[in-house]
Amino acid sequence: MRTRTNLHIDNDALAFASSYANAKGISLGLAVSELIRRAEQIAGQKSPSPRLVMNRHGYLEIADTGDRVTPEMVKEASEDALV
Repeated sequence: MRTRTNLHIDNDALAFASSYANAKGISLGLAVSELIRRAEQIAGQKSPSPRLVMNRHGYLEIADTGDRVTPEMVKEASEDALV
């Protein structure tokens, strides 16, 4: 079922959805629908590692300690993997 509606979205979100729609050759409405469905699927997935858990705010935490995984921690881990 399709419903016509007006949305007030931020300019950066509109730019992303428009680029996505243009790249796929689909309408903006269909692009927004696809992106929302993809976000729902990702949100419903389990953590990629048993050592990581998603907290109620959507942030990854280390399971044993409850410490939030920071961008700095990710960068450090990726640099370690390159060495």
